[in-house]
Amino acid sequence: MGRIRTTYIKRKSKELFEEHKDKFSTDFEKNKKALDEIAEIPSKQLRNKIAGCIVHLIKSSKDTEVR
Repeated sequence: MGRIRTTYIKRKSKELFEEHKDKFSTDFEKNKKALDEIAEIPSKQLRNKIAGCIVHLIKSSKDTEVR
């Protein structure tokens, strides 16, 4: 089993993804840099979790488009 993301991380990543779809990609490193420019996130750990969740959102949205 994997790690469980908290509701705060899921909610923030969905909000940021909907507002700035064009700035995010499936590359984790690019998403971290984009988050630094877009939002003020208090800790590096929280930024990384949100960036990872955004990668997951992009990949899952591509899977649903294919089907």
